Amino acid sequence: MMFQLRRAWLLSLVLLLLSAYPAAAQRLEEKVREHDFDNGLKLLVVERHDTPTVTAYITLKVGSVDETSETRGIAHLLEHMLFKGTTSIGTSDWEKERPIQEEIERVGARLDDLRGRPDADPKVIAELSRRLDALQAEQQKYVVKDEFSSIYAEHGGVGFNAFTSKDLTSYLISLPSNKLELWAAIESDRLKNAVFREFYTEREVVKEERRRAYETNPGGLLYENMMANSFLMHPYRNPIIGWMSDIENLTLEQTRQFFDAYYAPANMTIALVGDVRFDDAVKLVQRYFGDMDSGTPMPPVRAVEPPQRGERRVSIQFDAEPRLAISFRKPTLPHADDYAFDLINLVLTNGRTSRLFQSLVVDKAVATSVSAYGAPGARYSNLFVITAVPRHPHTVAEVEEAIFAELDRLMREPVSEEELQRARNRLQTDHLRMLRENNGLARMLTYYQTVAGDWRYLVDYDERIAEFTAEDIMRTARRYFRPENRTITTVSREEGSVMVQQGHRSAPAPELEMSRSAVGGER
Repeated sequence: MMFQLRRAWLLSLVLLLLSAYPAAAQRLEEKVREHDFDNGLKLLVVERHDTPTVTAYITLKVGSVDETSETRGIAHLLEHMLFKGTTSIGTSDWEKERPIQEEIERVGARLDDLRGRPDADPKVIAELSRRLDALQAEQQKYVVKDEFSSIYAEHGGVGFNAFTSKDLTSYLISLPSNKLELWAAIESDRLKNAVFREFYTEREVVKEERRRAYETNPGGLLYENMMANSFLMHPYRNPIIGWMSDIENLTLEQTRQFFDAYYAPANMTIALVGDVRFDDAVKLVQRYFGDMDSGTPMPPVRAVEPPQRGERRVSIQFDAEPRLAISFRKPTLPHADDYAFDLINLVLTNGRTSRLFQSLVVDKAVATSVSAYGAPGARYSNLFVITAVPRHPHTVAEVEEAIFAELDRLMREPVSEEELQRARNRLQTDHLRMLRENNGLARMLTYYQTVAGDWRYLVDYDERIAEFTAEDIMRTARRYFRPENRTITTVSREEGSVMVQQGHRSAPAPELEMSRSAVGGER
């Protein structure tokens, strides 16, 4: 009886949310107000006066996809560096710290240069290293750790954070609305007067982060190898954090040049959602950000991944439980097939009633978990990825076979109207939930403005999803779930070395099995 009541309550809640979604989307289009500043900065404001708080997002169209072979990993490193302070924040006495910082930069640049030369004198390198360590120790007398965080916390700020993705970099905070000018002062200061203090120690921190996240982590290892082999030449193939040799060779001069060029209004969208008035927000942003130089608009990536002409297999030896990732190349938004994949994802892996969960985990019991997601970004054509972990003693080959059986079914048989409607409902409720939260809405506005070129992608999303039929799903599955369009990556304890194969086989030979899974996006 309690189960029936709970189920009825949940159904009523879902129906209530769904009935509210079209109205919420319509109101969103009316409520989002925007202003374009002369220097290229775009401001998006949504007034919500129910609570005296506001969420602020600064999102830059600068991600790892925008890096070159000389600058891989630089966007992620910059995210670290912008927490190190400015000429007025993060220091107890900038005038005394300044000459030490300048000498650190001089010695560090000389050291980086020598380390890249095969004929460099080891004694000179050792002496410069000692000198750099001494300078950094002296600088610590003036460094105030985490002062950004402390200031925000003292004034009621929560959720102070940042993240870098393939497509963009965002800096965010939620705080009392009467502290919005404090936000403007702090964030404009760190964009105008950033001091890249502790650069050389932070570079070592990022190297250790890479070791933990990828080199000693089976999930990271699987994901990184899947990306590097699903894309052969597009920069989506590179990890956001960079390869180890990239991090080691990033210089302070390169980092500052990249920052000066691209962390600028020409690539910037600010969203303010909460207890703020549009006219006041425009004046505030103009006062603190309006005098910034436009900077250089981030040029589009011209590289186009060539057609894949055969199945690729990557088998990785690693001392961990086996796991599997299958990636299929696909178009990105606003292509119609991208919408279809949102529905396919949920049909296959949305909860315990989804097809892959029922087949692999419940019925055949060959896997302990299975999931699907889009990766690694959305500004350019991307991937649909299915990951699974075999249940002992079953093998990745058995899991792979079970996945292919469900994909084949999706290509041959139309999904039921119940499955399709369940997927639509989930998409709509997820979007509504994001729209209702200040943080979620601010993030979505800046994300779609940056990735899709217009935040209005949000407005008609549910209408577009509702247009897709079972035949559309089946047609999309047939178009992309082809053997020659997939890359299969495995991790296992099998003896042997890392192997990459390209061919056209539907199942791996057992002796070639060897191979990470990402959730929701890359670190």
